Amino acid sequence: MRKNLKLNLAWLALIVLIYAVLQILASTGVLNLYYIQILMGIGISILMGLGTNLVLGFSGQFTLGQAGFMAIGAYSSAIITQYYPTYDGFYWSMLLGAVIAALVAIIFGAPTLRLKGDYLAIATLGMAEIIRIVIINGGSITNGAAGITGILPYTTWQVIFLFVVVITILVLNFLRSSAGRQIIAVREDEIAAESMGVNLTNRKVFVFVMGAVISAIAGSLYVSYIGTVVPKDFTIMKSIDYLIIAVLGGLGSITGTIIAGVVLGILNMFLQNFSDLRMILYSLTLILVMIFRPGGLFGTREFTLTKFFRKNEEGKN
Repeated sequence: MRKNLKLNLAWLALIVLIYAVLQILASTGVLNLYYIQILMGIGISILMGLGTNLVLGFSGQFTLGQAGFMAIGAYSSAIITQYYPTYDGFYWSMLLGAVIAALVAIIFGAPTLRLKGDYLAIATLGMAEIIRIVIINGGSITNGAAGITGILPYTTWQVIFLFVVVITILVLNFLRSSAGRQIIAVREDEIAAESMGVNLTNRKVFVFVMGAVISAIAGSLYVSYIGTVVPKDFTIMKSIDYLIIAVLGGLGSITGTIIAGVVLGILNMFLQNFSDLRMILYSLTLILVMIFRPGGLFGTREFTLTKFFRKNEEGKN
C-alpha cells in the first residue's frame, strides 16, 4: 500500500513538474504563440495516437477509421458552439460528440469487427468516408464542403494537457483491469481467449467504442484551437498520420505513443512548408522501423518508476 502511494505521488510530481516547466516557458515568452500552437497540436496527436493504439495495438484490430470519429467530435463542437457560444456549450458539445461517436462505433462495430486484417481496415475506411460524405451533404447544418469558420477558441494548451493526462491515466488503469487483460488476450490469441470464456465480439466492440470516444474528444479540442473545420481535414491521410504515431511508438505501448507524438510534432514544426517531404520522411522512417524495430521504438514496453523504487529498496537492504 505504501509502495503504491509513493509510486502515485512520484507520477503526480512528474506531471506537475512538466506542467510547471511548460507554464514557466509560456509565461516568460520562450514559448510564443507559434510554439504554443505546436504544443497544442502535439497534445491532439497524442490523444489520437492513444485512440488508434488502443484499437490496433492492444486489441489487434486494424482500423483506418479514427478520422471519421474525430470529424464527429469536431463538427459537434463547431455546430453547437455556434448556437451556444459559451464554455458550457463547448463542453456539452464535446460530450454529445463522444456519445454520437460511441453510438456509431457500436452500430458499425457489432457486425464488422468479426472481420480481420485488411478486410477490417477497408471496412473502417469505408465507415470514415461515409461519415465524411454525410458531413459534406449536411446542408446548412454542416455548411457542406465549405465547412464552418469563426469557431471561438475555447481550448488552451492547459486544457489539452489536462485531457492528455486524464485520458492517459484512464486508459492505463483500464488496460490493467480484468477487462483490459481480456482485450490483450484477444490480441495475442483469439482462440485461447475464447476458450477461457472471453466474449470476443463484446471486447472488440468495447475497445472500438473507447477509441471512438477518445478520437471524438480530440476532434472537439482540435476544432476549438484551429477555429475552422472542413470535411477535407478528415480524409484517410488524417487516419494514417495517427496510425504512424501508434506504429512508430510501438503497438501496445502508451509510452511509445506519447513519445512518438512529441517527436513527430516537433518534426512537423520544421517541415511546415514541405508537406511532400514530410510524407517522404514519414515513409522512410516507417520502412526503417519495420526493418530494424518491427515492434516500434518501444514495442510493448512502458516507462515505469517502479524499478527506481526497487533499486532504492535493494540499496537500503
